[in-house]
Amino acid sequence: MDNGPSRVSARCHCAGFCGSIGVMQLARVIGTLVATQKYAGLEGVKLLIVQPLDRRGRPRGRPQVAADATAQAGPEELVFTIASREAALALPETFTPVDLAIVGIVDDVQSVEE
Repeated sequence: MDNGPSRVSARCHCAGFCGSIGVMQLARVIGTLVATQKYAGLEGVKLLIVQPLDRRGRPRGRPQVAADATAQAGPEELVFTIASREAALALPETFTPVDLAIVGIVDDVQSVEE
């Protein structure tokens, strides 16, 4: 059951894309993915394993691989992600074939009770 909207205070590093388009999802970084070969546009981009979270911070769904558009996210950090075409726009080389990108590191979450 949803407990109302949440306010998120975070550092966003997506060149303004996440603020105007797409739907953001909170997630927790739970691991890293190492690939010996990547698409050329992903060179130098960290791939992290994230666990999507619900509004109460509980795991929701299965872990996913996300490209780190912040270049700063690390293990156990609370982050927000963006999916689909917007994820590709958040990376330094736009239209890189990714489905999920980390676009911010969360500093604080305040739940608003209704």
